[in-house]
Amino acid sequence: MELLIAALAPILIFAIYFYYRDKYEKEPIILLLKTLLLGVFISLPVILLEKYLENFISIAGDDSYMKAGFSAFIVASFSEELFKLIAVYWLIWKNPNFNELFDGIVYCVFVSLGFAGIENVIYVFSGGTSVALLRAFTAVPAHTLFGVAMGYNFGLAKFNKNKRAFYLIFSFIVPFILHGIYDFILMSNDGLLLLGFIPFMIFLWSRSKKRIKELSDASIYMD
Repeated sequence: MELLIAALAPILIFAIYFYYRDKYEKEPIILLLKTLLLGVFISLPVILLEKYLENFISIAGDDSYMKAGFSAFIVASFSEELFKLIAVYWLIWKNPNFNELFDGIVYCVFVSLGFAGIENVIYVFSGGTSVALLRAFTAVPAHTLFGVAMGYNFGLAKFNKNKRAFYLIFSFIVPFILHGIYDFILMSNDGLLLLGFIPFMIFLWSRSKKRIKELSDASIYMD
């Protein structure tokens, strides 16, 4: 029970934060829970796709950096961000509650948190409380920030018909790149690259903070 709480506590914290950060017109809690659970359910097809793509890692040859890059970008980032976007598009795109820009961030973050939650449970039950503590400050925030990157463009796609295709593509491309870089730094086992991990996380936080403020300030429900 303690491990389960340790695994899910950071998920709950971020979920509460983004629920209240949506300060002008909150989304229905039931719909947010559905989005969160959908993030959990996509873990199965993600795992299956990742297992399939791992069969092609030989394409990277014997170079450790190429293997790390293939695993980071193609196996992990491609699979996870693709299914997150498919899930949130299927559930939210035509939902009448998706009625302003900031909603894109909220729903994409929640589907990301759902996926991060099941992933966290698996890792924490395998590694214990030390893994829970480490992932609470790394993997869970990272998935949340990838969700912000996706949601920013997802919201713009919904309400910008002239550039809808462009922003929908970027709803995948931007988190895919950010997620790939994050995983590559960790998978490379390169000391110099690992030195860049904290600056990269600071960059993600700073970038996300600006995106959140921009779309929140653009709310149609502001007084």
